[in-house]
Amino acid sequence: MLLRLLVILSVMCCRLAVAGNYYPIDGDSLEQNDERIRLDGIDAPELYQHCYSASGKEYACGEQALQYLQSLLSSGNVRCDCAEQKDIYHRRICECFAGEVSLNEAMVAAGWAMTYRDEKYAKSEQNAQLGKRGIWQGKFMRPALYRALERIKQNANPL
Repeated sequence: MLLRLLVILSVMCCRLAVAGNYYPIDGDSLEQNDERIRLDGIDAPELYQHCYSASGKEYACGEQALQYLQSLLSSGNVRCDCAEQKDIYHRRICECFAGEVSLNEAMVAAGWAMTYRDEKYAKSEQNAQLGKRGIWQGKFMRPALYRALERIKQNANPL
């Protein structure tokens, strides 16, 4: 009876709680048991993306975003609240927490991700910009634009 009630409540809420071991793939994606999870409402630099510091020096901002997410994962028990629907890449869309800390918001607040299709973390993004944290310390290409340009390059060079 209790299990039936939990199933009904999870369907009504349209979100599933998932707990366990998570491994970062990049600054906004995790993997658990061969299942990909996309952190909802944020967009981090792609793993091989580079940015420029305030002094104009190039650095691997995608790798730094990944490292920051890894540090957040090690700070507590991780659980994710996921939408039942998956995205077009068959990933679960989730808000994940390490203890009580939202990984999604923490990535934006630290400047290693920006808001994406949602304004839920807009205040955190604004504070990161003003504080020149993470990618906001210098110049960078928005991750969505970077991905689009990479797809164009791949289509231009089919080899």
